Amino acid sequence: MKEKILDGKKKGMPMLLLILALYVVAVAALIWAAIREEAAESAWFGGPDPLAIMVMVVCIAWLALGWIFLCGLKVLKPQEALVLTLFGKYIGTLKGEGFYYVNPFCSGVNPAAQTKLNQSGDVDGGKAEKKAEAQAAGKKISLKIMTLNNNRQKINDCLGNPVEIGIAVMWRVVDTAKAVFDVDNYKEYLSLQCDSALRNIVRIYPYDVAPNVDTTGDGVADEGSLRGSSEVVAARIKEEIQSKVAQAGLEIIEARITYLAYAPEIAAVMLQRQQASAIIDARKMIVDGAVGMVEMALERLSEKQVVELDEERKAAMVSNLLVVLCGNRDAQPVVNSGSLY
Repeated sequence: MKEKILDGKKKGMPMLLLILALYVVAVAALIWAAIREEAAESAWFGGPDPLAIMVMVVCIAWLALGWIFLCGLKVLKPQEALVLTLFGKYIGTLKGEGFYYVNPFCSGVNPAAQTKLNQSGDVDGGKAEKKAEAQAAGKKISLKIMTLNNNRQKINDCLGNPVEIGIAVMWRVVDTAKAVFDVDNYKEYLSLQCDSALRNIVRIYPYDVAPNVDTTGDGVADEGSLRGSSEVVAARIKEEIQSKVAQAGLEIIEARITYLAYAPEIAAVMLQRQQASAIIDARKMIVDGAVGMVEMALERLSEKQVVELDEERKAAMVSNLLVVLCGNRDAQPVVNSGSLY
């Protein structure tokens, strides 16, 4: 289905004034016909006045059915569209703010008008004004950029670890005909495609950097991960969603990861693993620094010729210094008052 924009339909105000003027003329003509008919019947040899009767019939018919033409008046606000059908046939789309007049028998179509998702423009806080505004919108389609806050999902990453992840997707309608006629409900369709794309992409990456994992599909292990490559993951999720919803006339502006964590059943274990890794890295740094400090101390003592140490004394000194520098508690000094040897 190809979108067709209806141009030259911004004639709402002239048509409204014309219809109101015809109502005024009909009321005046009806009064005139009634007076003429009454005068004709009150004459001595009078009878029904055909002209007055005909005018009365026309005026009464207009007063009774003229409201039908008011149904052709359509008002659109900025960034709104209205898809119109006439007896089931798509005739075009009204886009842009303005006061329009179309065939009064045309009807607007929007199968997603009453669909409420966890997204901007659809969140109902229970206030009466929001409900009234939603009812006034009717079958109109919003062309604004919307934000779909997808629910958190539990997905296994490429290593089989369950993670919880949530995304926010910024989207908008770019082809109203495709959105209305090519899918049953474009809002539900978008939500389901977001869930599917999220699962397809997340299962490619590990939560954290892991060895021998190829996330790009080039056969070479890389350092991609959900935690460290969030921008790349979000871009791939956006591309995956866009490839699925293009046929529904939707455009994905951006996709962002809003929540990422291990699932509760393994969160504690993974936290201990991260703590252990951090402790190992810290100990490694401490040992590297301590060895450097001991080496520097021995070189300075030898350079300044402060004291001559044999290999056994050097080993004892190195052992004591490493204990002091690498220990996680304050050392208790022992003063030797005797001879060094």
